[in-house]
Amino acid sequence: MYSTRWCGYCVRAKALLESKGLAYEEILLDDDPHFRQTLFDLTGGWTVPQILIDGQVIGGYTELWRLNRSGQLDERLAA
Repeated sequence: MYSTRWCGYCVRAKALLESKGLAYEEILLDDDPHFRQTLFDLTGGWTVPQILIDGQVIGGYTELWRLNRSGQLDERLAA
């Protein structure tokens, strides 16, 4: 997960993952003055968080929440 320390949605995404007992790698972009371009180059997204599962970009917190709510997050993780 690409994130920053000041991002509320990043906090929510981490809390959701932690509530499910899922380990994740957090890559902080606070010190990158061009972090939006870096994100775009790496994920195609401009905002944080940008979350990847097995190298596949799923998007931000809203997309993670939707996957979890629909049960698709568990399905992806089981695959």
